[in-house]
Amino acid sequence: MAGIPSYHGPSERYDSEKAAPQEPSRAPMLSHRMKHDKSILALVVSSRNIFAGTQGGEILVYSLETYERQKVIEAHKGSVLGFCLSQDQALLFSCATDPIVNVWCTMTFTRLYAIWSTYDIGDIFCVAYSSYHHTVYLGAQNTSIQWYDLKQKDSRPRPELASHPSERKDRFFDSAGPGGVHTPRPNSTHTSIRDAIGGQNLEIDTQDIYQFAHFGYVYCMLLGRGILPDAPSDEVLVSGGGDGRIQLWSIDAKGGAITKIHTLEDGRDEGESILSLARDGSFLYSGRLDGEINVWDLETRQLVRSLKTETDDVLTLSLGGGLLFAGGKSGFVQKYNQHYETVASFKAHGGLILASAFTTYNDKATYVTGGNDNTIVIWNVQDCVKPMANAKRSNNDLMVESLNQFISFRTVSSLPKYRADCRRGASFLRSIFQNFGAATEMINTDEPYNPIVFAKFRGNPTTAASRKTILFYGHYDVIPAEDEQGKWKHDPFTLTGEGGYLYGRGISDNKGPIMAAIYAAHELANEHQLGSDIIFLIEGEEESGSRGFARAIQAKKGLIGDIDWILLANSYWLDDFVPCLTYGLRGVIHATVEIASKHPDLHSGVDGSALLDEPLKDLVLVLSKLTGNHGKVLIPGFYDPILPLTAEEKHLYSEITETLLRSNPELGDPEELAQSLMRRWREASLTIHRFQTSGPENSTIIPRLAKASLSLRLVPNQESADVAQTMKNFLNAEFAKLDSKNALTVTIDHQAEPWLGDYNNEIFQTLESAIMSVWGPTHSRRRSSVNFLKSSSTDATSSPHIAPSDVRPSPTTSNTLANGAIETETAPSDPNLLLRKPLYIREGGSIPSIRFLEKEFGAPAAHLPCGQASDSAHLDNERLRLVNLYKSKMIFKKVFKELPMK
Repeated sequence: MAGIPSYHGPSERYDSEKAAPQEPSRAPMLSHRMKHDKSILALVVSSRNIFAGTQGGEILVYSLETYERQKVIEAHKGSVLGFCLSQDQALLFSCATDPIVNVWCTMTFTRLYAIWSTYDIGDIFCVAYSSYHHTVYLGAQNTSIQWYDLKQKDSRPRPELASHPSERKDRFFDSAGPGGVHTPRPNSTHTSIRDAIGGQNLEIDTQDIYQFAHFGYVYCMLLGRGILPDAPSDEVLVSGGGDGRIQLWSIDAKGGAITKIHTLEDGRDEGESILSLARDGSFLYSGRLDGEINVWDLETRQLVRSLKTETDDVLTLSLGGGLLFAGGKSGFVQKYNQHYETVASFKAHGGLILASAFTTYNDKATYVTGGNDNTIVIWNVQDCVKPMANAKRSNNDLMVESLNQFISFRTVSSLPKYRADCRRGASFLRSIFQNFGAATEMINTDEPYNPIVFAKFRGNPTTAASRKTILFYGHYDVIPAEDEQGKWKHDPFTLTGEGGYLYGRGISDNKGPIMAAIYAAHELANEHQLGSDIIFLIEGEEESGSRGFARAIQAKKGLIGDIDWILLANSYWLDDFVPCLTYGLRGVIHATVEIASKHPDLHSGVDGSALLDEPLKDLVLVLSKLTGNHGKVLIPGFYDPILPLTAEEKHLYSEITETLLRSNPELGDPEELAQSLMRRWREASLTIHRFQTSGPENSTIIPRLAKASLSLRLVPNQESADVAQTMKNFLNAEFAKLDSKNALTVTIDHQAEPWLGDYNNEIFQTLESAIMSVWGPTHSRRRSSVNFLKSSSTDATSSPHIAPSDVRPSPTTSNTLANGAIETETAPSDPNLLLRKPLYIREGGSIPSIRFLEKEFGAPAAHLPCGQASDSAHLDNERLRLVNLYKSKMIFKKVFKELPMK
């Protein structure tokens, strides 16, 4: 960092709130939030990860790239109060109220050393490490600073177990009460911690203690060179304490011992606590009570500024990009520029801000805060980067920014009030394509339906003669998210990052996958590696049955041209861990069955009799003929076209059940699980959705009209037009048998063909290879829950309340698989690695356009699910995992590049 310049005149107290700001306020953008169930007390950031210490003694490890939680380390029996990283970031030092300093390997997250003091020192508030001297320093509640030279770890005697702080007699719990009775210790004193095991136990020697380093608790420390003007290469330890003093300590080269060389004081009779420290070159910043920040010149050892913040007690300070960040008791962060002017003051947490850190990751300046509201917040602070660095922002960051705008358009095709939003969303999408150099056009559909966005990325000119074409199909419309019940955690149309996921309506279905595919094509074009033409057809009516899509595409076949392959990404994995490829979708027929009489609504007491043909009775009788026991459809010839299960496809179901049961044994018997999936995917079904009647809603009315909405889910080889006509004929025949004076009307509202792809063809094989390359090997995962076999061993029929018919296995639903996806923490060093080969699956839902596109262009289609089972598409709190978004882009990129070479 270039440094915040100091004022070199006489010491003065400076109130930043009274100074007129010289530049507009620049509040950072909230980029992501991670929630926990305990306060966040400490933070440190490496080149790859964020480490957060909690009140419960855990160390939470998050990826800086995806903000996904990598690990929960059960590290201490008390609150984690401080962190330090070694210079090479190979070691993480954590201190707590145990009072123990644990040293962790940042690659394997295993404990290497446990360091404790000879004495009872109370809480350890801070820890520092000299990579040059290989010495650990800790600041304690008993006012001491202590150290351990790790170079001596193998030559010094091993400590006795009795010297461990948890084994020592407690002055309260082990004291004799009345009658000489000892108070029993709490059980938690002897409980083991999952991860705080192993490694060497190291005890600090009595000679490596500086008693009364401060006349108060030692709250904060830092280490660095360039602090002493006459010896800039020497490392110096700086400590701040409850006595309001800042001490500078020299370090002995032989054993790491410290010697006091200077005390920084501001001349107060009673100094207020130094709660936080930060340093930039020769300038030192100290945070104090009541919102005070002191600026010290280490060359002259003078207090040169005193700033007044809105943070109340300044509990944490961070420096980065020429800016100073102060956070504290009020939950506010105050941000200062190089002239000590406030450039932003913003509410960061609902409680105290207890920790902060600054880093630059992939040229993205990032400020991280943690507080007692149990959250870690990631802030995008782009003004901390030089202007030319803006061009270096990663495409992943730009992709999320584009998604942020894309999600904000309420592109709900089913509600007329959002028609203008749909048009604006389509225009925004077209502008993204245009900015990336694609040729674009709006393809109009029948009024009042939404347009189709057409875009074409041209491949390398050198391949023009033999260039193939890939068509990517998607939809920009979404289902409603009015949130009248207040079930959304965030505004559905404001993209919100939380816990490694992006939340917002349409993020998973289908705006996130669309943007991943666009950026993949853009990157290949920029790198001159696009060997094929990529055509995008993004419609705006998919959630409303793709109204007008077919006619619009047929009218523009000349514009679209010849197509070699079709790719879509509009669905989800079976669980949250294993990538999938979809090779089959069911079709659908939506129909309305209506029976009406010539007479008006009547009163059952006045006009009801056996001679009156009641429409609702007729409707119930007719609909009852459609299905038999266990949902069997009774329409003649309904099942005849359905293809039998082949041995090859049966093997795919074996792979699915084996994989699902490995991570979630509670799903039960593999054969029953396979049958449950088959019924959803490859068996046709009929559902009655709702009834409607005319007249007032009371129990005396005989309605003159009754109607029902129903749907049939079709499977490959069933033709929707044939099934629809057969159903109409069947209903008319059954109605005729009633000899009713009423009239029957059957209306086909919508129909879509089923689809079955060839999972052995080149596009599926290219997708499989790309998935295995991008996702790589995966760790074996298992749910941490009661074993299913144990719970199912009880005879269900033994209960007098359960009839024998109730013991049929319940079908495994998508909700079952999503809720069962509870991942346990697995260390990266776990040798039990599995090849992340995708599961080949079918789906019970329908996408109207995919079979139409195959027929129209004579090209095979493949379906890449991007999201997880728990994405809640079409539900409240729809989300997409950030790592899934990034990796989907990588998969698209590999497929767009490699498929034309097949």
